[in-house]
Amino acid sequence: MVAPAWIGDTVMAQALFGRLHQHTPGLQLDALAPRWVAPVLQRMPEIGQIIDSPFIHGELSLTARYRLARQVALAGYQRAYILPNSLKSAFIPFFAGIPERIGFTGEARYALINRRHTLDPIALPQMADRFAQLAEPVGALLLRPLALPRLASSTDQQAATLAVLGIKRPEKVAVFCPGAEYGPAKRWPARHFATLADQLASRGYAIWLLGSAKDKAVGDDIVGLATAAPAPVNLCGRTSLTQAIDLIATSTFVVCNDSGLMHVAAALDRPLVAVYGSSSPGFTPPLSPRATIISLNLDCSPCFKRECPLGHLDCLNKIEPQRVLDACLAGTAA
Repeated sequence: MVAPAWIGDTVMAQALFGRLHQHTPGLQLDALAPRWVAPVLQRMPEIGQIIDSPFIHGELSLTARYRLARQVALAGYQRAYILPNSLKSAFIPFFAGIPERIGFTGEARYALINRRHTLDPIALPQMADRFAQLAEPVGALLLRPLALPRLASSTDQQAATLAVLGIKRPEKVAVFCPGAEYGPAKRWPARHFATLADQLASRGYAIWLLGSAKDKAVGDDIVGLATAAPAPVNLCGRTSLTQAIDLIATSTFVVCNDSGLMHVAAALDRPLVAVYGSSSPGFTPPLSPRATIISLNLDCSPCFKRECPLGHLDCLNKIEPQRVLDACLAGTAA
């Protein structure tokens, strides 16, 4: 299986992995995956070996892909499920001589994929649907419901992560994931996160901010704007993805933008409040009955832009912290 290049997409692809195991008991399902999504796959029981894909976004590197393909060929795989729709993602299964190569037609991949699905966006409205469709014969209807994604995080793993990071487990902890890799039009403002942090701190919650090194600046902004004690702890850029998974698993609830960590929180079955701006909760919702989605559904959204094309970002600025707080408290009481 050629894994997606994004954390959230990889979580949503678990519906496919489970369906494949249903169809073929005892299946050995290995993943060719970028190293930044590998920790998610490591917490999925459906996945066996993970083969490192060292290529960065947009990198062609045909010679290097061919060399890696020759190593992959030694395993004698019979089928390859190619989840990304890009041309380059199909090269390694083709070069490896894997007999059956399965995916959506995508970027004119007619010679590279020989079991080609054609995307019907009406029949497959969500990304998880589209991944799961690859388990079915071409043209067959997707059987629903799909299994919800589930990532493993044991109490021992959580305790080990807390010990390594030197963090004590609070009685009540809210995890904020204030970043969004796609761009500012998916990020709830730092001042709103700070107001929410103050309101929760006054109710006895510790606040942990999680994200990548790119999110450290917005995490610092939230800490600087918050006034109540205890102050939020900015862990953005200070944890691995594996550690972030375990920290989220210990949380009382999670507040996040439409991001990879949103999907991680959903797959860890934590109460979750997801704030949507420029993206659509209809296409990539958190797949959990414990998730509450907040979206203003303005006429201008979803625009799917990285930055607000109108310059006002009303889809996020006008989501008041009190509304998110009410959703958090309702979610923990449910």
